[in-house]
Amino acid sequence: MKKTFLSLLFLMMLVVFAGCSSSAGGGDGDTLTIAWLPNESGADLTEARDEIGKVIEEKTGKKVEHQTTTDYIVAIEAVANGNADMAFLGAQGYIEAHNKNEKVLPLVVPSGASGTLEDAVYYSWLAVNKADADSYKNGDEFGIDPIQGKKFSFVSNSSTSGFKVPSTGIVEYFNQEGDMKLTAEDLLEGGEGQFFSEVLYGGSHQGSAVNLLSGKADVAAFCDTCVNNYVELADGELNRPGAVYQVKEDAAEPFNTVVGKEFSLISVTPVLNAPFVINTENVDEDLQAQLLEVMTSDDITNNEKVFVPEDSEFSGLFKKSADERLVEVDDAWFNPIRELSN
Repeated sequence: MKKTFLSLLFLMMLVVFAGCSSSAGGGDGDTLTIAWLPNESGADLTEARDEIGKVIEEKTGKKVEHQTTTDYIVAIEAVANGNADMAFLGAQGYIEAHNKNEKVLPLVVPSGASGTLEDAVYYSWLAVNKADADSYKNGDEFGIDPIQGKKFSFVSNSSTSGFKVPSTGIVEYFNQEGDMKLTAEDLLEGGEGQFFSEVLYGGSHQGSAVNLLSGKADVAAFCDTCVNNYVELADGELNRPGAVYQVKEDAAEPFNTVVGKEFSLISVTPVLNAPFVINTENVDEDLQAQLLEVMTSDDITNNEKVFVPEDSEFSGLFKKSADERLVEVDDAWFNPIRELSN
């Protein structure tokens, strides 16, 4: 029994400190380690990650190492504890990392089509399988009233658009509509007496979408940008309730198991774009200035493996429809997401 307990304790410590491994690279003056969330850690995005690393290497002389992850908390912990120098996190992930270590600060975010922060947003979706969509309609409008009692999939409770924004919206809507005193914590688990009959976590936006399309969940939260490489608009208007999306025939993992499946949007909420963040204890002021110059440069903006043209088949991180680029951002820009916890 004692050996079993010690073994379990050891395994738990491995999980908790996975972001703390010295092999992650953080303190090496010749190396810059970038941590990536599960959404951007897939094999289909390897070339896109490498392209950003290559440009940074050429301009700074640093060797770039990529730390891919399968869990949000690993990426957040890695940059917070200094074992990664840089990370691409959602707004909520950044806030959690900054709360753990105030030396973690945002560097840049992808702009909107205007090339500025004014439209630097993406979209948090609540989606259902297309065959079930009519049951979420009240006349011509879609609503979320029927989600109570359903099997629901979030991404991770550290996800901005896959938990923070949708859970806040659900709580505000149902508390306003009735006599409920619902909290976000009430949505973390399902079961008898709970708001949802079952709650699942996809671990990534892709995983949450597949939970829906494979029948494990009735409703799922995930975002547009993380699934754009795998799905295409089949009917309706982009990023609007009622839009129908279909999984592409050549979709990469994990969508290769649900090719051709369709889902409908029942709720769409704009969300602040995700930042590249740096640990300023690791990254000195000279390198910070270099990284800002590199990330906002034309070498990144005009690189079609970073900002991918709309007609391209390349699986990239960002789409290029007009004047999109990476733009400088500060901590205060993320206050609207912080306020969701108040």
